Amino acid sequence: MEKECLDLLCTEDAIGFLIGRLPNAHPQRHYLAGEQRQIAAGVRGEDRMRKHFVEFHSHEEFHVLWDVSLEMDDWKIQMDGLLLTERCAIIMDSKNISGKIHFDEQTGEFYRFDDENVKNVMKDPRIQLNKNIRFLSAWFQLKKIKLPVSGLIIFTPKSCEFIVRPKSKHICKVYQMPEYLLQILKAFPLEAEPPKLPKIKKQLISANSPYLRTPLCSKYYIGANEIRRGIQCTECQKYGMKRIKKSWQCPDCGHRDRQAHKFALREYFSLIDTHITNQAFREWCGVESSSVAKRLLAQFDLETSGESKAWKYSLKKKEK
Repeated sequence: MEKECLDLLCTEDAIGFLIGRLPNAHPQRHYLAGEQRQIAAGVRGEDRMRKHFVEFHSHEEFHVLWDVSLEMDDWKIQMDGLLLTERCAIIMDSKNISGKIHFDEQTGEFYRFDDENVKNVMKDPRIQLNKNIRFLSAWFQLKKIKLPVSGLIIFTPKSCEFIVRPKSKHICKVYQMPEYLLQILKAFPLEAEPPKLPKIKKQLISANSPYLRTPLCSKYYIGANEIRRGIQCTECQKYGMKRIKKSWQCPDCGHRDRQAHKFALREYFSLIDTHITNQAFREWCGVESSSVAKRLLAQFDLETSGESKAWKYSLKKKEK
């Protein structure tokens, strides 16, 4: 029988399930809820950027890649979008920052005033964009790709107002993005022998190395012993489904689910650790038999390491 593949939960969902497994009085619950809202807003912003990109048109050849992650040795970057043209490559960096935006050219500070007129000093998004431009330029040079690199910071919220804005044409609101991209392109001459964009695109896709997310308990300094264990029932949301006759049954509402351990395993890798042992699986899912746990783990296409009696199971890295 072909083994099933597993992957991590998306960060927004993972934080939600982490909150659900914490005691009601846990001090991190409020902070995590804020993190979840911020991540959800960021995802909506990236979606808004992609939708507006359909308005970009050029008579010259171009290709676009979304969510690109590259690495050179220990240097890693992530780009929300990358536009490849015969004139240049443009990194598109979406920022979900609302309120009244200030770029202070004299002090180099970047800050905003929120809806309650509270000042928040933040990291200047131009710094990160410049780092990404330097990286991609070096990566192109390493791959012998002759293509200059530029970038555009795109503020995606509708409630965003530039109060003090730099003179650079490399910062815009999401609805302005198509026009700003065209303005950037005009600054680069078209070479007599333009680069072969399909080949460059193929190289980028081949080198794409998705970000390996740290389990959330480690990221937010939450001890594994603080987490509620047991498989959650999808019907009544109670924890503690029991293994009965090759299936899982909720003792509260009676709901049965043959594959409930699959989602619980994805939760474990997303929340607790990058690997799991037979014993840890039994403790997490509430299974008494080590042979049953071994059989359930064997259903999935996981990496194994260590001695056969103390195997560690981990998610397989996705092939490029």
